[in-house]
Amino acid sequence: MTSGDRNEQHALTPHATLRLTTLVSLVVRGVLGDVREQRRRRLVRPQRSPRPLRRRLSPRVLQPVFVLGSPRSGTTFLGECLGSVPSLSYHFEPRLTKAAARYVYDNSWSPSRARRVFRWFYGVLLLANGHGGLRFAEKNPENCFLVSFLAHAFPDALFVHIVRDGRDAAVSHAKKPWLQAGSAQGELHGRAGTKWGPAPRFWVETDRRQEFAAASDLQRTAWAWRRFTQAAVDGLNDLPTDRWVRVRYEHVVTDPDAAAKALGEFLGFTPTDLHHLRAALRGAVQSSLGRWRADLRPPEILAVSRECGPLLDQLGYG
Repeated sequence: MTSGDRNEQHALTPHATLRLTTLVSLVVRGVLGDVREQRRRRLVRPQRSPRPLRRRLSPRVLQPVFVLGSPRSGTTFLGECLGSVPSLSYHFEPRLTKAAARYVYDNSWSPSRARRVFRWFYGVLLLANGHGGLRFAEKNPENCFLVSFLAHAFPDALFVHIVRDGRDAAVSHAKKPWLQAGSAQGELHGRAGTKWGPAPRFWVETDRRQEFAAASDLQRTAWAWRRFTQAAVDGLNDLPTDRWVRVRYEHVVTDPDAAAKALGEFLGFTPTDLHHLRAALRGAVQSSLGRWRADLRPPEILAVSRECGPLLDQLGYG
C-alpha cells in the first residue's frame, strides 16, 4: 500500500483472478521497480564490500527475515532501517508476492505452487541486484496472513512483528487514499494491482464485506489494523518463540538503541550490522506518537474502540 500506479490494464478488483498478463506484468515491473529502489538506497548508504562473482550470482534464499505489521505501524521505517544492514538484501513490498498473498490465503494456490513462486521470485530479486549470498529481507504487511505458509516454505526464516497503537495507526492510515471512499472512482491502484477505494479486501470477514464498504474511512483503517495485527499474533503464536520477535513502534521511537540491541541479538547481527541498524533507528520521529488524542473526536474514538478495543487491551494499549 504505497504510491499508486495509473495502469488500468493490470488493475485488479479485490478478489480478481490473477491472469497471465497480469502475472507477467507483476514480475517484470516488480523486478525493475525493485532494482530502482535498490539503486536509490545505494545513493544514500555506504557501499557493501565487494564479494566474489560466484557468490553474487547465487539465487539461494538464506535465513530470510520477514517484517510483519499492519499498514502505518512502522513497517516501512523498520524495513528501511534493516535495509541499511550490510548483510541483508532488503526488499520493499515485492509486487508479485504482494499480489499472490490473497491466493495463498484463500487456498487458490496449493502450498507447493506458492512455495515455488515465492522462492523463485525472491531468488530473481537477489540475482537482479547482485545480492546473491546475502540474507533476504522483506517488508510486506500482507505477510501477516501468511505466517504459517512462510514458516513452512522457509524453515530457516525469522519474523519481526512491529506493533503500534491501533488508534495512531488508524489515524495515519485514514489520511492515505488506499481505503478511502473518495478513491473509488479514481484510476490508481497499489503495488499488488488492487484498485484503491472502500471495496472489501481478501482479509475482510466474508459476512462483513458489505459493512466494510459502507463504513467510514476511519472505521475501515481501524478494521485493517485489527485484522493484520490479529493475524500476525495468531500466526506467530503457533511458531517456536525463537523464530519471532515482537517490537513496539513506540519503543523503537523512544529508545532506538535498546530496540537495535534487541533486534540485533535476535537476528544474529555482527557488530558492524548492529552499528548500521542503530544509526538508522535513531532517525525515528517522536511526534508521531499519541497523535490520535488530538486528531480524534469522542465519537471517532468510540468507533475505533468498538473495532479494536479487545486487541488494544491485549497488546497493552488500553
